[in-house]
Amino acid sequence: MKWLWVVAFVAPACTIPYNGTAGSTGDGGRCALQHGTLGTEVLLRCPAAAGGPAEWRRWGTVLGTYPAPGLVLPNASLAHEGHYSCHHPGTGETWATVCLRLGYPPALPAVECWAISYPQAVNCSWVLAPEPLLDTDFVATYRHGVWGARETGECVRTGPRSCSFGDVQMFSLTPYVVNVTAVNPLGAASRLLPFLLENVIKPDPPEDLRVSPIPGETKKLLLEWSPPGSWPFPEYFPLKYRIRYAREEDSVTKTIGPYEQTSYTLTGVRPGTLHRIQVAAKDFTDSGEFSAWSLPALGTPWTEP
Repeated sequence: MKWLWVVAFVAPACTIPYNGTAGSTGDGGRCALQHGTLGTEVLLRCPAAAGGPAEWRRWGTVLGTYPAPGLVLPNASLAHEGHYSCHHPGTGETWATVCLRLGYPPALPAVECWAISYPQAVNCSWVLAPEPLLDTDFVATYRHGVWGARETGECVRTGPRSCSFGDVQMFSLTPYVVNVTAVNPLGAASRLLPFLLENVIKPDPPEDLRVSPIPGETKKLLLEWSPPGSWPFPEYFPLKYRIRYAREEDSVTKTIGPYEQTSYTLTGVRPGTLHRIQVAAKDFTDSGEFSAWSLPALGTPWTEP
């Protein structure tokens, strides 16, 4: 049985300025960092105006005098990012400075998990679309059980948008659930991905593929390869392989297999012709999915000296 459903949570976008400071204002001070959502109306407030009008400037250039509650930027775009300041409309005294950054609240992370080193660990990765364009943090956890599981473990980060966890239970009918939460100053979004361990077995591609001519055989090629280095126990958890090949100038490929060995004699190939070969691997018990195809290797059958 394969788990195909996901559960997602989205926190409402927040328009409250994010607490923080940005770089120099150019006026000898620091500016308050404010975030806004692209394509929406963004309001820059000037609390010191006490409900009255204020003069607004951008990078020191006067934009005009605007009434309370502040400067409104309709349909904000990346061109609106930058340093703003509000001033006393008569004296020019600086009341407040704001550094505006624009982007999006996090979208729901698109998460996928694969056991590339079964049965040692599960590796997960995720993407956001559209990109938020703002600094976004991620929290990744996992648990064994869909509802009511008491223990939650950390999915240890292996990259900016990837993580891994081990100590998994083989052949368990209780699903694992990975929770990835994306957080930035405009909001948060979470996605839960449940799966059975054996359903996400997907080896890395086979390695060190070699294609050799066979002396005296004008229509045969010898193929040899190694299991992926990330597959920890090929002697206890063997793999099976399928082969894809084509003439180098031909876009039509032929796929054969699966085969259990790590070598194969390809027959019936066109004499004197360069061939392009690739190999993919899958768990011997047919659990999970085939790997991606290996890097291609090229070879030409033996020809008469």
